[in-house]
Amino acid sequence: MLIGLGLMAVPLLAAILTALLQMRSLADTGQRIIVEGVSAARASQSLYAEIASLERTARLFNVLNDAKLLDLYRSEDERLTLTRDQLRRHATAETQGTLDELGELQAGTRFVVLSTPASASAATVRDLSTRFTQLSVLVEQVAQQSNAEVDTQVAALEAQTLHARQQLLWESALLVPLALLAVLVLTLGVGRPLRQLDRAISELGQGNLTHTIAVGGPHDLERLGRQLEWLRQRLLELAHERNRFLRHMSHELKTPLANIREGTELLMDGAVGELDSNQREVTAILRENGIKLQRMIENLLSFSAWQTSSVGLEATEFRLRPLVKQVLENQQLTLLSQRVRLDVRVEDITLVADRGKFRLILENLVSNAVKYSPKGGTIHMRARAAGAKLILDVADNGPGIPPEDRTHIFEAFYTGRAARGTAVKGTGIGLSVVLEFVSAHNGRVDIVDGEFIGAHFRITMPISATTGDQPVASDGKAKAHAHAA
Repeated sequence: MLIGLGLMAVPLLAAILTALLQMRSLADTGQRIIVEGVSAARASQSLYAEIASLERTARLFNVLNDAKLLDLYRSEDERLTLTRDQLRRHATAETQGTLDELGELQAGTRFVVLSTPASASAATVRDLSTRFTQLSVLVEQVAQQSNAEVDTQVAALEAQTLHARQQLLWESALLVPLALLAVLVLTLGVGRPLRQLDRAISELGQGNLTHTIAVGGPHDLERLGRQLEWLRQRLLELAHERNRFLRHMSHELKTPLANIREGTELLMDGAVGELDSNQREVTAILRENGIKLQRMIENLLSFSAWQTSSVGLEATEFRLRPLVKQVLENQQLTLLSQRVRLDVRVEDITLVADRGKFRLILENLVSNAVKYSPKGGTIHMRARAAGAKLILDVADNGPGIPPEDRTHIFEAFYTGRAARGTAVKGTGIGLSVVLEFVSAHNGRVDIVDGEFIGAHFRITMPISATTGDQPVASDGKAKAHAHAA
């Protein structure tokens, strides 16, 4: 993937580098034209001033006949020569020819001025005046030629700028589609593996370890997919080891517990002699706690078996009412011992779901309601169809769910503060099983307030369950016959 990004960046970097070089070349050329133009303009102005000074000094010498004026003339003439040489260094051939002509005329004028005695004749004065006029004309010609040269360079710079602009436009017109195509290819090539990684991480976070993680695409993402697959297998091994440990420990505990219970029963039956009231009370406590301990071990075994087989659905078509009746009959002894009444209103709905898992959902909800219901209380059960959804409500008349327990009640082995005062004890895995199995059916569990006195759980799930992405076909239809028990 990094190599692909590098290949994408190469033409863009080349275009940027080309643009920078062209901009630098244009800037250097423009700066040179400005410097040379300013130098030529200043030198031309100096030529004008120096020629005027030479003419003024020559006229003063002709009038005053002062030898110092000749020395001044020589120095001004040398300054004119230096200025002329300065212009010559950056001038074109045409301007150099004019400067050479100017130099020859300057030399002739210098000879005339230095060799002509003071108070020269009128003809000599006119000749000098003509020479200085010619010098001014040549200087004007040099200035015009310098300006023309600057204009030519500016025009060349404009043409070069236009050419560079067109070249950049063509490069952009070529590179932009290529860049967009590369981005599209990269998006298509990387987007799908990223979605696969996102789905795999979500499944790992939700504890779904059944789907093999296979990521295609760039090498880096494939390697990351292999790492996630290794992590999935490792988590799966740890889950199996944990369940195996629970099963082994539970079985190991059942054997001595069975001996304890058998010895307790023998004591209660008087096999070793008749017990007095105090001894019988202690023996009853031992028997009751042995029964509780056996129930907890069986719950641990059930929890281990549930986690082993909780992944995936075996959806079949079944009617809801007979299943509810079966669950309530299994709970009959507990209901009678707690003197709990039932208020059942279940529509005759045909479901397409995992019957075994749905039965465990009902059993755990009813067991939880019995556990928190006071003696003589009522358990309410409602089931109805709402479009393609099943709405199942189970509520009790107990103390309800404290706010501090609501974020933890669906965690395994969490029993809650209100459970300490109940007559029926549990291990705290029932509601975690409910949440897991409802989620496996693409449903949700909500805690409802205000409709009943105690805890009220509402399950919303599809009437036709899904396995993977495809729904399981159902030939049955929901029947809306209200039933009150």
